[in-house]
Amino acid sequence: MIRRIAASVMILILTMGIVGCQKQDGNQSSGQELLEMDWESILEEAKGTTVTFYGYGGDEKTNNWIDTYVAKELKEKYDITLKRVGMNIDDILNNLLNEKNMNVAKGNMDIVWINGENFFTAKENDLLFGPFVDKLPNFEKYVDTASEEVQFDFGYPVEGYEAPFGKAQFVMIYDSSKVDKVPRDHKELLEFVKANPGKFTYPAPPDFTGSAFVRNIICDIVGYEQFMNMKADEEVVRKAIQPAIDYFISLKPYLWNEGKTYPAESGLLDNMFADGEVYMTMSYNPNEASGKINTGEYPATTRTFVFDKGTIGNTHFLAIPFNAPNKAAALVAINFILSPEAQASKYVPEVWGDLPVVDYDKLNDEERSLFDSVELGEATIPQNILLEHRIPEMPADLVPIIEKIWMENVPGESD
Repeated sequence: MIRRIAASVMILILTMGIVGCQKQDGNQSSGQELLEMDWESILEEAKGTTVTFYGYGGDEKTNNWIDTYVAKELKEKYDITLKRVGMNIDDILNNLLNEKNMNVAKGNMDIVWINGENFFTAKENDLLFGPFVDKLPNFEKYVDTASEEVQFDFGYPVEGYEAPFGKAQFVMIYDSSKVDKVPRDHKELLEFVKANPGKFTYPAPPDFTGSAFVRNIICDIVGYEQFMNMKADEEVVRKAIQPAIDYFISLKPYLWNEGKTYPAESGLLDNMFADGEVYMTMSYNPNEASGKINTGEYPATTRTFVFDKGTIGNTHFLAIPFNAPNKAAALVAINFILSPEAQASKYVPEVWGDLPVVDYDKLNDEERSLFDSVELGEATIPQNILLEHRIPEMPADLVPIIEKIWMENVPGESD
């Protein structure tokens, strides 16, 4: 009898241990089972687990916001431990592709920060879990779900496989103590560069910001409308953007280092601007300049501008890999990030300055006050002006083609 009791106790302990491991791994339910559960059940399944967040780790402010604010709130509100892993998106996709090919059922990534051509690649190769956004209470409550910037990512249908994280719009940044008049289009930019040789450059594509600058110039020269439904054929694209390629070549002799080299990434260009080596830099974050004034990284005379015809705006997203080990906690974490409190927190320039994705018209008075109270700073262009000068992103499958054409024709042209 004693042996039977002992055996029963041992089985109970082992069973509890197995359940505990499953709980910690966040792997009690399959993805399909999660999508059929109610929200309270998902919250319960996520409780006491760890969720991993993979994405670009090169921005100190963004990292700090995730590591402190988001991690702290998830722990206090939902008993979820957040682990951020900084990784280049190309490496993330390569890892997921390898795991897909090797039929790895449980990977290491729960949430991936993604957008544009990278989302296109991930979705086309069935690397993502979903559709899941309809399970998120805050998505339905606070986001304009009918917005094209939510439904499409660089012209490619999202179809519920990623949730909006924040918005961006390309701006040019300059030192007003050194620049009397900002260029309003590509022609005036060329005039400025010629008048200030060596004091302007841009990151080389495929750097995200450098690629955006190239596409902005293309849109300013030949417009953006023709690209919206353009076939992803290299010769078709080449013919359409040739006037812009000619323009980039004409810029080269007047650029920093005579265009013989380009900053490999936007952070290097930011440092050059901060050191006074160049008079301008650029960003996909309209609030970045004000934030860096406040931290002392940029001079107080820093300001931003956009071209008269507008600059590209887009949305960045959060997705869940197909083999995420803790999909329940991923859903809870993403839902929290879509809350007005979280979106307002990262909107503060000193914190991050990331544009919110919540719809202002869906907020109550208390929630609106969270955003109304944010001081954006002198260097930030007002939202209404930005929106009046916002143009759509090109389709994702055109972006790598444009980058390839630029790399083949511009850097080595006069070397």
